Amino acid sequence: MMKYIKKIGYRRILMSLVGNIFAGLGIAIFKLSGLGNDPYSGMTMALSACVGMAYANFQVLFNIGLFVIQLIFGRHLIGLGTIINAFFLGYFVTFFYTILTIFTQTPDSLLLRILIVLIGVIICSFGLSLYQTADLGVAPYDALSLITKKYLPKIPYFWHRMLDDAVSALVCYLAGGIVGIGTLVTAFGLGPFIHFFNDHFSEKLLKNEKK
Repeated sequence: MMKYIKKIGYRRILMSLVGNIFAGLGIAIFKLSGLGNDPYSGMTMALSACVGMAYANFQVLFNIGLFVIQLIFGRHLIGLGTIINAFFLGYFVTFFYTILTIFTQTPDSLLLRILIVLIGVIICSFGLSLYQTADLGVAPYDALSLITKKYLPKIPYFWHRMLDDAVSALVCYLAGGIVGIGTLVTAFGLGPFIHFFNDHFSEKLLKNEKK
């Protein structure tokens, strides 16, 4: 284990961990807006409420199920970052949402709620930029579209990912969850912000990394 950690470097591990922490804060902010979360988080939140289980605990169990698929069909996509995301992200979300609701609540004004979504986009994009740039494995849910792309290479990756997100959003809606502006923004609008943070921050952290 120590050899693996030494090989990948503490900087990448820290980036992956901090990235997931910021992503968790962003997701908690999306939830506070009341306008919908990213499709996967929204789905697991809705399903956890249906079965009467704490969201973070349910997400870990759901991720384990997806991890089995990843282990069988996409083992090369697994790394320390996969474990951090699968087992800790839900608890980060719960922690930050609990803190946020102590000091504030979902505003009645739609304009303020949209502003909260925009803040969530920036924070979540920053976290995802760090996590993805660390390149320590792919989250079990994110691996699904990469796996199907491998077996159906003629279909562009965009459509694989969109199908996964569409199914998750549908399940979220059927389970009584919120599918709204926040869902659409997180499904289609994070990319440009992630790209910005990649260029101006995350990739620079690894610029002088020893090879």
